[in-house]
Amino acid sequence: MKSAALGRVALVSGGSRGIGRAISLQLAAEGADTVFVNYLQNDVEAEKTRELVEQHDCQAHLVRANLAYPNQIGQLFDQIEQTVDHLDVFIHCAALTSMKPTLALRPNQWDLTMNASTRSFLLCVKRCVPLMREGAIVALSSLGGGRVIPNYGAMGIAKAALESTVRYLAAELAPKGIRVNAISGGLIDTESIRNFPDSETLIEETVKRTPAGRIGQPEDIADIAMFLISSESRWICGQTLVADGGLSLS
Repeated sequence: MKSAALGRVALVSGGSRGIGRAISLQLAAEGADTVFVNYLQNDVEAEKTRELVEQHDCQAHLVRANLAYPNQIGQLFDQIEQTVDHLDVFIHCAALTSMKPTLALRPNQWDLTMNASTRSFLLCVKRCVPLMREGAIVALSSLGGGRVIPNYGAMGIAKAALESTVRYLAAELAPKGIRVNAISGGLIDTESIRNFPDSETLIEETVKRTPAGRIGQPEDIADIAMFLISSESRWICGQTLVADGGLSLS
């Protein structure tokens, strides 16, 4: 059922695959009129997402841009502003990293992770604010932002910075009617988990330690994102909601 409580015009960064695709589709299914799907390079998957979104009578605009670069963020928002006159929702899923121990990171790998995952969020929000009369912003974090995960040093640190950025922006934007929150997911069944060394063992061990008895699905996170942009979450501001099936309890 479509919900009038959801924003009618939305942007999803990293929105063509995995969690981002699930969120793009859920936005369309629940009543969005227009979804801008930002993606990095996989045109085939982006087109597939467009087709799936448009099955819900929702316009899908694909915008290829590497958010590690400020000029490409500018081009992304230039295209949005040429198409619509406002934005209701921004959900930030974009991220890039190198899976290795923290001390093994090269400076360019550190910079890429921070720029693509965290700096990009701030720069996108700065462009969102003039387009939002009121609105909701959600950033995707992970458990690595608050605990140590092997070979996750760069991304874990970037996610910790992202969660802090969410708090500061939430305090500054709440008076404008713009709510900012984050979701910290446990291990989610997407292509990206295959980048972890010995990913199958990681999945098996995670399932054993998770009270819910499984790893997460992209739709699990998409449902929480829909809650955070709806009026039902109007009193939640600057929070990071943990959604991990109970994994972090152990």
